[in-house]
Amino acid sequence: MIVNRLGSAQLADSVGELADLLLDTVDGGASIGFLAPMDRAAAVAWWKERVGAVAAGHLAVWAAYDGRRAVGTVSLAFPDKPNSRHRAELVKLMVHRDARGQGLGRRLLGTAENAARSAGITLLHLDTETDSPAERLYGSAGWTRAGVIPDYAADPAGVLRPTTLYYKRLGAATATR
Repeated sequence: MIVNRLGSAQLADSVGELADLLLDTVDGGASIGFLAPMDRAAAVAWWKERVGAVAAGHLAVWAAYDGRRAVGTVSLAFPDKPNSRHRAELVKLMVHRDARGQGLGRRLLGTAENAARSAGITLLHLDTETDSPAERLYGSAGWTRAGVIPDYAADPAGVLRPTTLYYKRLGAATATR
């Protein structure tokens, strides 16, 4: 499996296959901000909206390919305020249902953590649906549970679910971005 960081041009070229991954993730019940059923045009549009953020340096996107298609992705969102340049948010970790259980989620997570560390990021944070498989991944990968917010977001079926906040310290605080 190949994991590549996508520049804005590569992301623009990949929106179709990343939209298919997004649709599979939502159809599989993952609570990543979308309701089911999700329209493919909406999934394509969502990815197209990310291209400008990648070009501006506000978002970094990695995609994993199995030789035929994109089967995973993860992103880091960088704040634009001077007092928060030391941190980033891990967002939209997705693994296609056909590729789960093979360590790809952990590999994507590690890729994002290593890239953040190399960029001088010393603190990562995220939120994920409480009691989800993703929550087990973050806990086992050394992330610290900060707390739970009840009724935070609707899952793909529209049911309000709690979210768990996590953070991970990557090193000494020296903002270099």
